[in-house]
Amino acid sequence: MELFAGMLAFLLALRVQGVNGQSVQMDPSKSGFVGDQVELRCIFVNSNPPVKISQVTWQKLLNGTKQNVAIANPALGVSVLPPFKERVGFKQAAVRYRPPSLEDTTIVFSNLQLSDEAAYICEYTTFPAGNRENMVNLTVFARPMTRMTLTSPTIVARAPKRKTTVATCISANGKPPSVIKWDTRLKGEASLQEYRNPNGTVTVRSNYVVIPSRETHKQKLTCIVMYRSERITESVVLNVQYEPEVKIEGFDGNWYLNRQNVQLTCRADANPPVTIYQWKLLNGSLPTNVEIKNNTLFFKGPVTYDLAGTYVCDATNSIGTRTGIVDVNITDLPINPTPENRNGSLEQPSTSAIIGGAVGGGLLLLLAAILLFMYMRRRQRTFKGDYSTKKHVFGNGYSKAGGLPAHPPIPKVLHYPDDSDDEKKPDQIGNTGGFEVSERNFDAESEDLKRPYFTVEEGESRDYEERTLAFQYDPQPEIADDMISQTDGSVISKKEWYV
Repeated sequence: MELFAGMLAFLLALRVQGVNGQSVQMDPSKSGFVGDQVELRCIFVNSNPPVKISQVTWQKLLNGTKQNVAIANPALGVSVLPPFKERVGFKQAAVRYRPPSLEDTTIVFSNLQLSDEAAYICEYTTFPAGNRENMVNLTVFARPMTRMTLTSPTIVARAPKRKTTVATCISANGKPPSVIKWDTRLKGEASLQEYRNPNGTVTVRSNYVVIPSRETHKQKLTCIVMYRSERITESVVLNVQYEPEVKIEGFDGNWYLNRQNVQLTCRADANPPVTIYQWKLLNGSLPTNVEIKNNTLFFKGPVTYDLAGTYVCDATNSIGTRTGIVDVNITDLPINPTPENRNGSLEQPSTSAIIGGAVGGGLLLLLAAILLFMYMRRRQRTFKGDYSTKKHVFGNGYSKAGGLPAHPPIPKVLHYPDDSDDEKKPDQIGNTGGFEVSERNFDAESEDLKRPYFTVEEGESRDYEERTLAFQYDPQPEIADDMISQTDGSVISKKEWYV
């Protein structure tokens, strides 16, 4: 038992010495693309006590099987075995010297191939320490070949409508496989398929399906291929062929008698363009004064009733034929006439103008009726009977309508007090209306002479302190019992009131 323990301790000591004494340094992993060049590093660390390198061997480990790639021997030299002979070599030239330097035995792969992907072992054979080795994993990538194609150079939109594959995007022979996306405004569906190739690559295919129509023509489709950190885009523009979309222009709903220079034009949106236009008139033949030029009907001379009818235009391209229709009616007078189309006729108001005028007239009539009613109502409340019989008892009222006010007689000579500053002897003027007045300049007081009467208090307020007035109105008469007072200051008899 003690002997077994001693042997185990000896072996562990040798193991520790090997680990701590010599080692092989390599990268844990390397990668490259098909056709590129890659280096596989291998460096031997030989610490004290030094050992002797007997041979360096590179091996490919694939599916548990080892395959020699390259050998460096101090006595026999360097050897690279098939199928690596043309593509693998030692990086350091000193490996080929005599005696060689074998501390750095890095190898270089050129024109990398997918079949080179594997684990590679670098093994050092030494004396007396034995073998030392390490391993690196080599990964080989393959850039895909990306292309985008239209299903066909031209896509035809036919009836009945059906889904059609219009474009295909392919990312072929890639490793790892790509991801395909679509960028477009078209409403459609994308399908995706993956195919694994014998060499380990993957081909990804995506189809874009739409319903071809006039709206899909000239639409842009972009395929986006995401491969690792790369982004590859490719675009196409759809070329969709479709039947003509037809409409007839020129009839504005205002063709009236004697109008000049009218025409009808057949407009067609088609791909490919329309090659044939055909005109006809339903239930009849085209008027004799019509001239046809390409897609337009020119009507010579003034408009007559013969031009009325339903006009039909047939537009044809290589896909099919479609029809446009317009109904033409002729009126006696223009609608919304302008100075150019009146031709001396009376202007016909538009429908909106007629409606507006009717509404405005109705409002005016209603307002006039309201004002008339208010006026008559007030007059009925104010006057009852013959207006000419009213008697006014206040102010300068009239005894008869239109009569002059009744004033008391004016004295021919006005008397002034002795201390008056006014003239003592005014000149006499001729009698007018049966009385005489002195011609004097009273300035502002002259206006008072025109008034029918004024009181002493009023005169005093106007600085007539000591002036004696020679006339006054009689006291206001009292209203008799058979009289009724009105709101305007007049009175009428009860007999007139109840008439």
